[in-house]
Amino acid sequence: MKLLLLLFSVGFLSLSSVAQKNKFDLTVTLTGIANKNGMIEFGLYNDPSKFAKVGQTLKTLRVKITSSEAVVTFHDLEPGKYAVCFYHDENNNKSCDKNFLSIPTEAYAFSNNIRPKFSVPTFEECSFSVTKNKSVTARLVY
Repeated sequence: MKLLLLLFSVGFLSLSSVAQKNKFDLTVTLTGIANKNGMIEFGLYNDPSKFAKVGQTLKTLRVKITSSEAVVTFHDLEPGKYAVCFYHDENNNKSCDKNFLSIPTEAYAFSNNIRPKFSVPTFEECSFSVTKNKSVTARLVY
């Protein structure tokens, strides 16, 4: 019985360390930041039905601007498809300000450097696979 418990606990520890090894880091670099006002917000999505919807991110990171680019890392991601939305919250009100036509008045970007024409791009257009540690870069649109 003790041997069975020992084998189970060793097996359990091994399974848990394998599960931890199957998680990855995503490093995201945003370039083209025009000034140091406010913050940059990075919104990470993994669900197409929630993509680009305020308050429905998988993870959100906000960073103070110190140069013309900002870099963040999302840790411990499961393998899968992800997409990122960014905006330059120049007035630091925690909202991407828009005009009366719902067009952003603050700089924004999407992963894969997708440049929307008349509407928010789709998750499929902006998504990429994470199956190992990965780095992506996007540029702000002012």
